[in-house]
Amino acid sequence: MAAGSAHWSSRFVFLMASVGFAVGLGNIWRFPYITGENGGAAFVLVYLACAFGIGAPILIAEMLIGRRGQGSPTTAVARVAAENGSSRHWQWVGGMGLLAAFTIEIVYAVVVGWVLWYLFKAVNTGFLGFDGAVADAEFVAVLDNSVGMLAWTLVGLAITGMIIYAGVKDGIERAVIILMPLMFLLLAVLAVYNYFMPPSGAQVNGFSQAITWLFTPDFSKIGFSTVLAAIGQAFFSLGVAMAGMMVYGAYMPKSIPLTRSVLLIVTVDTGVALLAGLVVFPVVFQNGLDPAAGAGLIFQTLPVGFAEMPGGHAFSILFFLMLSVAGITSMVGLVEAVNSWVEERFSIPRHQSALLVVGSIAVLSVLSILSYNVMSDWAVWGKNFNDIMDVFSNQILLPLGGLLIAVFAGWAMTKEATADELNTASSGAHEIWRFLIRFVVPPAVAVIFVMGIIE
Repeated sequence: MAAGSAHWSSRFVFLMASVGFAVGLGNIWRFPYITGENGGAAFVLVYLACAFGIGAPILIAEMLIGRRGQGSPTTAVARVAAENGSSRHWQWVGGMGLLAAFTIEIVYAVVVGWVLWYLFKAVNTGFLGFDGAVADAEFVAVLDNSVGMLAWTLVGLAITGMIIYAGVKDGIERAVIILMPLMFLLLAVLAVYNYFMPPSGAQVNGFSQAITWLFTPDFSKIGFSTVLAAIGQAFFSLGVAMAGMMVYGAYMPKSIPLTRSVLLIVTVDTGVALLAGLVVFPVVFQNGLDPAAGAGLIFQTLPVGFAEMPGGHAFSILFFLMLSVAGITSMVGLVEAVNSWVEERFSIPRHQSALLVVGSIAVLSVLSILSYNVMSDWAVWGKNFNDIMDVFSNQILLPLGGLLIAVFAGWAMTKEATADELNTASSGAHEIWRFLIRFVVPPAVAVIFVMGIIE
């Protein structure tokens, strides 16, 4: 069923699907790392201000447009524009979101494939005997193995495709009802385990160090660059301007309160990111590892910690299972956004559109895979295929798309239309949102866009 012809069966299902889309692999390692490097609790306060003051208003706008337009992103924007007497050319805003989702998925599917591959490794060995050199060599071997990467990328895409293929109610709803509570449970179990984990031979309390790293405020580190980092993290971690939230909004019945739901999504998304810090960093500190390992933290640093910690085999399995859930649920949102457009645009059944979208992503993901080995030296302006995809999506499409969504909702839509769609209990809540989406969000996102281009 195309967007607009299906609806979530309950608010709970809608929240699970939306949180699943928002919470991805970046929440698990990037948010805690940025928090620790930028003032701990002081950064969290700045982030919360940015998430609720900038990210949430755009998210509300995106879902508002989807629900009011009742179609794929391009159709939804065109319908809302026509209703409000604006040009149908605004539909290109929806098109930008679709292009961003497709571009991101080509690269993201490969990374999810790594996670699934490491889950398989965790089940087999638990990374027994791993030290720094072995972990580095193992990851290099993964990047050099194009066939292996393709196989596990296809596994991830196959799981995602089966969920999309089954439809909104029989596929996405059933998946998120199981997967999201499972992810929350795994996060809680792993955090509790870290709390009670006995100290290593050096008697280092990793959990208390993680608490200090994440929650001790250091306001001396707060500057303009920190605020930019917080805005960027808030904007991208919530999944705005990727078309997924607009499609999920199209599936949202009018009876579901939009504003309160979005605020809850932002709260849960932030909570998951912080809880993930209590899963990742106790292992890092307990074993004297490098907390600034960046993307390598998951695949090169943590396996060393798993090898040395009590119960590391079981912990590693649960950890990569949790990561796999986060990756798959995010992929579902990205693929569903594009699938809704293909199904609607070409008037074909869902099972055909799902195969077409997933198949095209699989074919193009080969370019991403080869960019880690055979094509690593094939560069344009010093950037390989993956670098170009990252710049194009994260630094151009997403901020520009978010900016245009804010301008469209704040200036092209009438006050009466947005008030009717939000249907808030308080007119003051609508006034606050309208002020933010018109006068605060556009300049803030414009700064992100300009800084990204300059960088």
